[in-house]
Amino acid sequence: MNEQIQSKDLNTTVSATPDAIMQLGFAFWGSKALLSAVELGLFTLLADGPLSADALTTRLELHPRSVRDFLDALVALGQLERNDGFYSNTPAGAQFLDRRKPTYVGGILEMANARLYPFWGALTEALRTGEPQNEVKQGRDLFDEIYRNPAILSEFLKAMTGLSLGAAHAIAEKFPWADYKSFADIGTAQGGLAAELARAHPHLNGIGFDLPVVRPHFDAYAAQQGLSARLSFHAGDFFAQAMPSADVLIMGHILHDWSLEKKRTLIRKAYEALPFGGVLIVYDPIIDEERRRNAFGLLMSLNMLIETREGFDFTAAECINWFKEAGFAEMRVEPLVGPDSMVIGVK
Repeated sequence: MNEQIQSKDLNTTVSATPDAIMQLGFAFWGSKALLSAVELGLFTLLADGPLSADALTTRLELHPRSVRDFLDALVALGQLERNDGFYSNTPAGAQFLDRRKPTYVGGILEMANARLYPFWGALTEALRTGEPQNEVKQGRDLFDEIYRNPAILSEFLKAMTGLSLGAAHAIAEKFPWADYKSFADIGTAQGGLAAELARAHPHLNGIGFDLPVVRPHFDAYAAQQGLSARLSFHAGDFFAQAMPSADVLIMGHILHDWSLEKKRTLIRKAYEALPFGGVLIVYDPIIDEERRRNAFGLLMSLNMLIETREGFDFTAAECINWFKEAGFAEMRVEPLVGPDSMVIGVK
């Protein structure tokens, strides 16, 4: 039954409907349809050209019962196009969901499908207990699980590249790189950000800093991008060792993994490693100050509840305060792309 609501501003009567509530409540249907399409390699297959439902059934080894419903749902969701019975990628799908392209962001979606989707089913338990709902429930540590299994590590590093590509492109464009000669990407993973910066600014030399087991993945990615001469890998643990020396240090999707104390520690260690005039860039899905608009940033913070023991996301003002505590004298905030923003501090 619709509830009559009186508008205070216009003094008119409007009818509330449950449409938005129902769409959000069942949003996981559309999400899982996209995640399954990525898992099946549908968009990579369609990168070679349009195909019929029958051809896709055969090529993807699907049961014929619901293929048309699956494909047409993706059309209705804006993830596929259909003309004369043939399905094809949208421009965005062609650019970002073809596994063979360097712009592929599906790695993070593959991880969301394999790990996060089932773990988020226990959100209510996490809210009641404050405890992670991932491998920790079986007595295993998230990062130990990732870094000791080569197959899982490879997928995780690809996922981090997919998550960071949009922000990396924006950082390459928005930051005044002409004033600096070197950078170090802290927690570099596969090196997606480092490669983007080096490709956009040929005068830059970059370091990827991460655990030793990441080295072959970074080196292979840098070689694939033709950037081995300007990108080098430095092995280390950013809690146990000093950070590398460079004009600019970057922490992308790193701080939100950790407790407040460890966040402050990482920022302080970055300050100590920088030369006078050096810069620290922190980028994350930073929550807006009123905590009303950046739903992704707030949901990411809930994801830190699901995935970590103490991690959380934060506002720009909170991050700036941590910068001030470490000694940074000049700070500013700039939006990047989507939910991500960067906080910049100068030593």
